[in-house]
Amino acid sequence: MSFFKKLKESIAAKTESVTNIFKEGLEKSRKGFVEKVAELITRRKKIDEAFYEELEEILIGADVGVTTVMNLIDELRDEVKKRKIEEAAELQPVLSEKLVGLLRGDESNKLNMNSDGMTVILFVGVNGVGKTTTIGKLAHRFKQQGKSVLLAAGDTFRAGAIEQLEVWGQRVGVDVIKQQAGSDPAAVMFDAVQAAKQRGVDVLLCDTAGRLQNKSNLMEELNKIFRVIQREVPDAPHEVLMVLDATTGQNALSQAKLFGEKSGVTGLVLTKLDGTAKGGIVIAIRQELNMPVKFVGLGEKMEDLQEFDSEQFVHALFAGLIQEQEQKDAE
Repeated sequence: MSFFKKLKESIAAKTESVTNIFKEGLEKSRKGFVEKVAELITRRKKIDEAFYEELEEILIGADVGVTTVMNLIDELRDEVKKRKIEEAAELQPVLSEKLVGLLRGDESNKLNMNSDGMTVILFVGVNGVGKTTTIGKLAHRFKQQGKSVLLAAGDTFRAGAIEQLEVWGQRVGVDVIKQQAGSDPAAVMFDAVQAAKQRGVDVLLCDTAGRLQNKSNLMEELNKIFRVIQREVPDAPHEVLMVLDATTGQNALSQAKLFGEKSGVTGLVLTKLDGTAKGGIVIAIRQELNMPVKFVGLGEKMEDLQEFDSEQFVHALFAGLIQEQEQKDAE
């Protein structure tokens, strides 16, 4: 069975609404990346050096990451020799299959939830990446699952951050534990954990300050928050999610490297994927950081924050080609 057919079948078992959110959210990447590959394959029938060079350019242009692209091209060369592929068109499913492999990773991208009591999730990331919005959407998601949720406004330094979180709290019907602007974030976390314990909530979502990662005091602040939370809930935080803005491409990757090393990040959330044609950044991040992408932001709506699914992702990118393949098979 062809790779595209297998991919289609594995998607068929998943909910159509989620498949559509992925398709719509990745439309720009599909046009800016996959359609260029398709055009290259149509234009250059034969696989030669010039073909590989152009493919390399397209992939690097889509922010797949230079190292990853070099390795990918080497693997494609091997496959071409091994399978004795001559026509460029035959390379398309091979490339798609390789991309699913690159996105998959061994670690689980499911959230680590505390099976015995409250789950504490900490959010880190620089300002402007969509951290507060992600927290709001995740709170909505947990509420839809019937869980009780509390928010902690630990970003006490950025003007308007507490109010922004409160707006989200009101929107999704969740209380926010806060103090005055400029107060000690660790003290806010202490209050939040106490309140969450008293109320017996299922999930506590904690916002943290996002000033730039090169200021060492931000890391000290995070360590203090960790200590306060761990003193009250010994195995917490259960997740430390770093929120990255996909539209910043390679910049998001360097942020994640700097931040991730120091702040015990356990997973990533990539926001604003619908706003970029360079969806390849997900591949670069998966490859170079070896950290699971837990959620992707694919639009403005509440339900547009989706659990990352490598098959849905590649299926959405290659949707047009899959349709073409089906038409050919039907003829």
